[in-house]
Amino acid sequence: MIDSIMASLQSLMDQFAWPWWLLALPLPLFARWLLPPLRGGSTALKVPYGHRLDAVAKGGARAVLAGGIGLLPWLAWILLCVAAARPQQLGEAIEPPQEGRDLMLALDLSGSMSEPDMELGNHPVDRLTAAKAVLADFLDRRGGDRVGLIVFGRRAYALTPLTRDLTSVRDQLHDAVIGLAGQETAIGDAIGLAVKRLQSQPAEQRVLILLTDGVNTAGSLDPKKATELARDSGVRIHTVAFGGDGSMSVFGFRLPMPGGGDEIDERALRDIAKQTGGRFFRARDTAQLAGIYAEIDRLEPIRHPGPALRPRIERYPWPLAAACALALLAFARPRRRLA
Repeated sequence: MIDSIMASLQSLMDQFAWPWWLLALPLPLFARWLLPPLRGGSTALKVPYGHRLDAVAKGGARAVLAGGIGLLPWLAWILLCVAAARPQQLGEAIEPPQEGRDLMLALDLSGSMSEPDMELGNHPVDRLTAAKAVLADFLDRRGGDRVGLIVFGRRAYALTPLTRDLTSVRDQLHDAVIGLAGQETAIGDAIGLAVKRLQSQPAEQRVLILLTDGVNTAGSLDPKKATELARDSGVRIHTVAFGGDGSMSVFGFRLPMPGGGDEIDERALRDIAKQTGGRFFRARDTAQLAGIYAEIDRLEPIRHPGPALRPRIERYPWPLAAACALALLAFARPRRRLA
Protein backbone atom coordinates (compact mmCIF):
# COMPACT_ATOMS: atom_id res chain seq x y z
CA MET A 1 0.00 0.00 0.00
CA ILE A 2 2.75 2.43 1.00
CA ASP A 3 4.77 1.49 -2.08
CA SER A 4 1.76 2.19 -4.30
CA ILE A 5 1.24 5.58 -2.67
CA MET A 6 4.92 6.47 -3.04
CA ALA A 7 4.89 5.39 -6.69
CA SER A 8 1.82 7.54 -7.36
CA LEU A 9 3.45 10.47 -5.59
CA GLN A 10 6.64 10.03 -7.60
CA SER A 11 4.62 9.86 -10.82
CA LEU A 12 2.88 13.10 -9.84
CA MET A 13 6.19 14.80 -9.08
CA ASP A 14 7.56 13.73 -12.46
CA GLN A 15 4.90 15.88 -14.08
CA PHE A 16 6.68 19.00 -12.80
CA ALA A 17 10.05 20.36 -13.87
CA TRP A 18 10.61 22.21 -10.57
CA PRO A 19 8.40 20.39 -8.03
CA TRP A 20 10.13 22.01 -5.02
CA TRP A 21 8.11 25.16 -5.72
CA LEU A 22 5.08 23.30 -4.33
CA LEU A 23 6.67 23.58 -0.89
CA ALA A 24 5.78 27.28 -1.01
CA LEU A 25 2.05 26.53 -0.76
CA PRO A 26 1.77 26.97 3.07
CA LEU A 27 3.99 30.08 3.22
CA PRO A 28 1.05 32.52 3.73
CA LEU A 29 -0.15 30.43 6.71
CA PHE A 30 3.32 30.41 8.25
CA ALA A 31 3.56 34.15 7.77
CA ARG A 32 0.19 34.65 9.47
CA TRP A 33 1.16 32.46 12.43
CA LEU A 34 4.73 33.64 12.91
CA LEU A 35 4.54 37.36 12.26
CA PRO A 36 3.16 39.50 15.12
CA PRO A 37 -0.17 41.25 14.51
CA LEU A 38 -0.02 44.84 13.37
CA ARG A 39 -0.76 47.18 16.26
CA GLY A 40 -1.53 50.86 16.00
CA GLY A 41 0.48 53.41 17.98
CA SER A 42 -2.54 55.38 19.25
CA THR A 43 -4.74 54.58 22.23
CA ALA A 44 -7.76 52.53 21.33
CA LEU A 45 -11.11 54.30 21.43
CA LYS A 46 -13.31 52.98 24.24
CA VAL A 47 -16.99 53.04 23.57
CA PRO A 48 -19.93 51.60 25.38
CA TYR A 49 -20.90 48.11 24.41
CA GLY A 50 -17.40 47.44 23.02
CA HIS A 51 -17.66 43.71 23.53
CA ARG A 52 -20.72 43.63 21.26
CA LEU A 53 -18.83 45.44 18.45
CA ASP A 54 -15.99 42.89 18.69
CA ALA A 55 -18.49 40.07 18.25
CA VAL A 56 -19.99 41.77 15.22
CA ALA A 57 -16.52 42.28 13.66
CA LYS A 58 -15.57 38.63 14.16
CA GLY A 59 -18.82 37.44 12.73
CA GLY A 60 -18.40 39.71 9.72
CA ALA A 61 -14.94 38.32 9.02
CA ARG A 62 -16.28 34.77 9.12
CA ALA A 63 -19.03 35.78 6.76
CA VAL A 64 -16.56 37.23 4.31
CA LEU A 65 -14.54 34.02 4.30
CA ALA A 66 -17.67 31.92 4.05
CA GLY A 67 -18.88 34.01 1.15
CA GLY A 68 -15.73 33.12 -0.86
CA ILE A 69 -14.22 36.59 -1.11
CA GLY A 70 -11.20 35.54 0.98
CA LEU A 71 -10.89 32.30 -0.94
CA LEU A 72 -9.89 33.97 -4.22
CA PRO A 73 -6.40 35.08 -3.08
CA TRP A 74 -5.74 31.57 -1.75
CA LEU A 75 -6.73 29.98 -5.04
CA ALA A 76 -4.58 32.49 -6.91
CA TRP A 77 -1.59 31.66 -4.67
CA ILE A 78 -2.05 27.90 -5.14
CA LEU A 79 -2.22 28.25 -8.92
CA LEU A 80 0.81 30.56 -8.90
CA CYS A 81 2.85 27.92 -7.01
CA VAL A 82 1.69 25.24 -9.46
CA ALA A 83 2.72 27.43 -12.41
CA ALA A 84 6.13 28.07 -10.78
CA ALA A 85 6.63 24.29 -10.51
CA ARG A 86 6.30 24.13 -14.34
CA PRO A 87 3.78 21.34 -15.01
CA GLN A 88 4.69 19.39 -18.13
CA GLN A 89 3.14 16.73 -20.30
CA LEU A 90 5.03 14.11 -22.29
CA GLY A 91 4.18 14.13 -25.97
CA GLU A 92 4.19 11.23 -28.40
CA ALA A 93 7.53 9.49 -29.01
CA ILE A 94 9.41 10.90 -32.02
CA GLU A 95 12.33 9.27 -33.82
CA PRO A 96 14.18 12.09 -35.60
CA PRO A 97 15.85 10.86 -38.78
CA GLN A 98 19.62 11.01 -38.90
CA GLU A 99 21.76 10.73 -42.00
CA GLY A 100 25.39 9.77 -41.84
CA ARG A 101 28.14 7.60 -43.22
CA ASP A 102 31.06 5.64 -41.84
CA LEU A 103 33.86 5.95 -44.40
CA MET A 104 37.53 5.04 -44.48
CA LEU A 105 39.67 7.12 -46.84
CA ALA A 106 42.89 5.53 -48.11
CA LEU A 107 45.33 8.00 -49.68
CA ASP A 108 48.41 7.05 -51.71
CA LEU A 109 51.59 8.83 -50.51
CA SER A 110 54.03 7.08 -52.82
CA GLY A 111 56.71 8.96 -54.73
CA SER A 112 54.64 9.18 -57.92
CA MET A 113 52.16 11.50 -56.15
CA SER A 114 54.80 14.25 -56.49
CA GLU A 115 54.17 14.52 -60.26
CA PRO A 116 53.20 18.20 -60.95
CA ASP A 117 50.67 17.38 -63.68
CA MET A 118 47.58 18.82 -61.91
CA GLU A 119 46.09 22.31 -61.85
CA LEU A 120 44.55 24.05 -58.87
CA GLY A 121 43.31 27.61 -59.25
CA ASN A 122 45.00 27.81 -62.68
CA HIS A 123 48.34 26.97 -61.06
CA PRO A 124 50.26 23.74 -61.65
CA VAL A 125 50.48 21.57 -58.54
CA ASP A 126 51.52 18.03 -57.74
CA ARG A 127 49.01 15.21 -57.45
CA LEU A 128 49.06 15.06 -53.66
CA THR A 129 48.32 18.79 -53.29
CA ALA A 130 45.37 18.48 -55.67
CA ALA A 131 44.08 15.39 -53.87
CA LYS A 132 44.37 17.14 -50.48
CA ALA A 133 42.34 20.12 -51.71
CA VAL A 134 39.52 17.93 -53.01
CA LEU A 135 39.51 15.70 -49.93
CA ALA A 136 39.44 18.73 -47.62
CA ASP A 137 36.37 20.02 -49.45
CA PHE A 138 34.86 16.55 -49.21
CA LEU A 139 35.37 16.57 -45.43
CA ASP A 140 33.84 20.06 -45.11
CA ARG A 141 30.51 18.65 -46.29
CA ARG A 142 30.57 15.56 -44.08
CA GLY A 143 29.09 17.05 -40.91
CA GLY A 144 27.63 14.23 -38.80
CA ASP A 145 29.60 11.49 -40.60
CA ARG A 146 32.38 9.37 -39.17
CA VAL A 147 35.52 9.34 -41.29
CA GLY A 148 38.85 7.56 -40.84
CA LEU A 149 42.09 8.23 -42.74
CA ILE A 150 44.64 5.66 -43.93
CA VAL A 151 47.82 6.57 -45.80
CA PHE A 152 49.93 4.06 -47.64
CA GLY A 153 53.24 3.82 -49.45
CA ARG A 154 55.57 0.94 -48.75
CA ARG A 155 53.38 0.27 -45.69
CA ALA A 156 49.88 1.28 -44.69
CA TYR A 157 49.17 3.32 -41.57
CA ALA A 158 45.95 4.56 -39.93
CA LEU A 159 46.39 8.27 -39.17
CA THR A 160 42.91 8.63 -37.64
CA PRO A 161 40.28 6.07 -36.60
CA LEU A 162 36.64 6.46 -37.50
CA THR A 163 35.63 9.72 -35.83
CA ARG A 164 33.17 12.58 -36.08
CA ASP A 165 36.00 14.98 -35.25
CA LEU A 166 36.53 15.89 -38.88
CA THR A 167 38.81 18.77 -37.89
CA SER A 168 41.38 16.23 -36.65
CA VAL A 169 41.03 14.23 -39.87
CA ARG A 170 41.54 17.40 -41.88
CA ASP A 171 44.63 18.34 -39.84
CA GLN A 172 46.18 14.90 -40.32
CA LEU A 173 45.44 15.10 -44.03
CA HIS A 174 47.11 18.51 -44.23
CA ASP A 175 50.25 17.22 -42.50
CA ALA A 176 50.60 14.16 -44.72
CA VAL A 177 53.61 14.37 -47.05
CA ILE A 178 54.93 12.26 -49.88
CA GLY A 179 57.16 9.46 -48.62
CA LEU A 180 55.65 9.49 -45.12
CA ALA A 181 54.76 5.81 -45.55
CA GLY A 182 57.52 5.02 -48.05
CA GLN A 183 58.08 5.62 -51.74
CA GLU A 184 56.41 2.47 -53.07
CA THR A 185 52.71 1.51 -53.28
CA ALA A 186 51.15 -1.14 -51.01
CA ILE A 187 47.54 -1.23 -52.19
CA GLY A 188 46.86 -4.65 -50.67
CA ASP A 189 48.07 -3.60 -47.22
CA ALA A 190 45.86 -0.47 -47.36
CA ILE A 191 42.79 -2.60 -48.13
CA GLY A 192 43.65 -5.10 -45.39
CA LEU A 193 44.07 -2.37 -42.78
CA ALA A 194 40.77 -0.76 -43.78
CA VAL A 195 38.96 -4.11 -43.50
CA LYS A 196 40.37 -4.57 -40.01
CA ARG A 197 39.17 -1.11 -38.98
CA LEU A 198 35.69 -1.58 -40.46
CA GLN A 199 34.87 -5.07 -39.21
CA SER A 200 33.16 -3.76 -36.07
CA GLN A 201 30.80 -1.49 -38.06
CA PRO A 202 27.32 -2.45 -39.36
CA ALA A 203 27.48 -4.20 -42.71
CA GLU A 204 25.86 -1.35 -44.66
CA GLN A 205 28.43 1.11 -43.32
CA ARG A 206 31.64 -0.73 -44.26
CA VAL A 207 32.89 1.53 -47.03
CA LEU A 208 36.42 2.25 -48.24
CA ILE A 209 37.40 4.94 -50.73
CA LEU A 210 40.83 4.14 -52.16
CA LEU A 211 42.76 6.80 -54.07
CA THR A 212 45.99 5.83 -55.84
CA ASP A 213 48.00 6.82 -58.88
CA GLY A 214 50.08 3.70 -59.37
CA VAL A 215 50.49 -0.07 -59.34
CA ASN A 216 50.90 -2.29 -56.31
CA THR A 217 54.68 -2.61 -55.85
CA ALA A 218 55.08 -3.39 -52.15
CA GLY A 219 53.37 -4.74 -49.06
CA SER A 220 52.87 -8.14 -47.50
CA LEU A 221 49.27 -8.63 -48.68
CA ASP A 222 48.47 -9.26 -52.33
CA PRO A 223 45.71 -6.98 -53.67
CA LYS A 224 43.68 -9.97 -54.92
CA LYS A 225 43.82 -11.64 -51.53
CA ALA A 226 42.95 -8.33 -49.85
CA THR A 227 39.99 -7.92 -52.20
CA GLU A 228 38.68 -11.38 -51.30
CA LEU A 229 39.06 -10.51 -47.63
CA ALA A 230 37.10 -7.28 -48.13
CA ARG A 231 34.37 -9.05 -50.09
CA ASP A 232 33.98 -11.75 -47.42
CA SER A 233 33.85 -9.08 -44.71
CA GLY A 234 31.19 -7.05 -46.53
CA VAL A 235 33.45 -4.05 -47.16
CA ARG A 236 32.47 -2.08 -50.26
CA ILE A 237 35.42 -0.42 -52.00
CA HIS A 238 35.23 2.54 -54.38
CA THR A 239 38.54 2.88 -56.21
CA VAL A 240 39.79 6.16 -57.67
CA ALA A 241 42.63 6.08 -60.20
CA PHE A 242 44.11 9.57 -59.97
CA GLY A 243 46.74 11.06 -62.22
CA GLY A 244 47.27 13.01 -65.40
CA ASP A 245 49.01 12.02 -68.59
CA GLY A 246 52.45 13.13 -67.42
CA SER A 247 52.22 16.60 -68.97
CA MET A 248 52.02 20.06 -67.43
CA SER A 249 50.35 23.28 -68.54
CA VAL A 250 52.61 26.15 -69.62
CA PHE A 251 50.83 29.31 -70.84
CA GLY A 252 47.81 27.21 -71.73
CA PHE A 253 49.77 24.54 -73.61
CA ARG A 254 50.25 20.98 -72.37
CA LEU A 255 53.93 19.99 -72.50
CA PRO A 256 55.18 16.45 -71.82
CA MET A 257 57.30 15.96 -68.72
CA PRO A 258 60.43 13.82 -68.71
CA GLY A 259 59.68 10.55 -66.94
CA GLY A 260 56.06 11.55 -66.38
CA GLY A 261 52.95 9.57 -66.97
CA ASP A 262 53.51 6.56 -64.75
CA GLU A 263 51.12 3.79 -65.65
CA ILE A 264 48.08 3.17 -63.44
CA ASP A 265 46.77 -0.36 -63.05
CA GLU A 266 43.20 0.54 -63.95
CA ARG A 267 42.29 -3.08 -64.62
CA ALA A 268 43.21 -4.15 -61.08
CA LEU A 269 41.37 -1.21 -59.56
CA ARG A 270 38.28 -2.01 -61.62
CA ASP A 271 38.40 -5.59 -60.45
CA ILE A 272 38.69 -4.52 -56.78
CA ALA A 273 35.62 -2.31 -57.06
CA LYS A 274 33.60 -4.88 -59.01
CA GLN A 275 34.25 -7.77 -56.61
CA THR A 276 33.33 -5.75 -53.53
CA GLY A 277 30.22 -4.08 -54.95
CA GLY A 278 31.83 -0.65 -55.33
CA ARG A 279 32.58 1.52 -58.33
CA PHE A 280 35.72 2.43 -60.22
CA PHE A 281 36.48 6.06 -61.12
CA ARG A 282 39.18 7.61 -63.29
CA ALA A 283 40.23 11.20 -62.56
CA ARG A 284 42.75 12.92 -64.81
CA ASP A 285 42.37 16.37 -63.28
CA THR A 286 41.11 18.13 -60.15
CA ALA A 287 37.67 18.84 -61.59
CA GLN A 288 37.08 15.18 -62.37
CA LEU A 289 38.24 14.18 -58.89
CA ALA A 290 35.83 16.67 -57.29
CA GLY A 291 33.00 15.28 -59.41
CA ILE A 292 33.88 11.75 -58.32
CA TYR A 293 33.60 12.59 -54.64
CA ALA A 294 30.28 14.31 -55.30
CA GLU A 295 29.10 11.09 -56.93
CA ILE A 296 30.32 9.06 -53.96
CA ASP A 297 28.18 11.33 -51.74
CA ARG A 298 25.13 10.15 -53.63
CA LEU A 299 26.22 6.50 -53.58
CA GLU A 300 26.80 6.20 -49.86
CA PRO A 301 23.93 7.79 -47.88
CA ILE A 302 23.11 6.00 -44.63
CA ARG A 303 19.75 7.00 -43.22
CA HIS A 304 18.73 5.60 -39.86
CA PRO A 305 16.36 6.71 -37.10
CA GLY A 306 17.86 8.54 -34.18
CA PRO A 307 17.05 7.76 -30.55
CA ALA A 308 13.36 8.01 -29.71
CA LEU A 309 12.49 11.19 -27.87
CA ARG A 310 9.31 12.22 -26.06
CA PRO A 311 9.08 16.00 -26.12
CA ARG A 312 7.97 17.73 -22.93
CA ILE A 313 5.08 20.13 -23.51
CA GLU A 314 4.97 23.05 -21.08
CA ARG A 315 1.59 23.52 -19.36
CA TYR A 316 2.45 26.32 -16.89
CA PRO A 317 0.69 29.08 -18.92
CA TRP A 318 -2.72 27.68 -17.92
CA PRO A 319 -2.35 27.87 -14.10
CA LEU A 320 -0.45 31.14 -14.45
CA ALA A 321 -3.26 32.72 -16.45
CA ALA A 322 -5.86 31.42 -13.98
CA ALA A 323 -3.87 32.81 -11.03
CA CYS A 324 -3.67 36.25 -12.66
CA ALA A 325 -7.40 36.20 -13.40
CA LEU A 326 -8.31 35.25 -9.83
CA ALA A 327 -5.98 37.91 -8.41
CA LEU A 328 -7.59 40.60 -10.57
CA LEU A 329 -11.03 39.38 -9.54
CA ALA A 330 -10.08 39.48 -5.86
CA PHE A 331 -8.97 43.11 -6.18
CA ALA A 332 -11.94 44.13 -8.33
CA ARG A 333 -14.77 42.73 -6.22
CA PRO A 334 -14.26 44.99 -3.19
CA ARG A 335 -14.20 48.06 -5.45
CA ARG A 336 -17.52 47.09 -6.97
CA ARG A 337 -19.01 46.72 -3.49
CA LEU A 338 -17.77 50.14 -2.42
CA ALA A 339 -19.26 51.83 -5.46
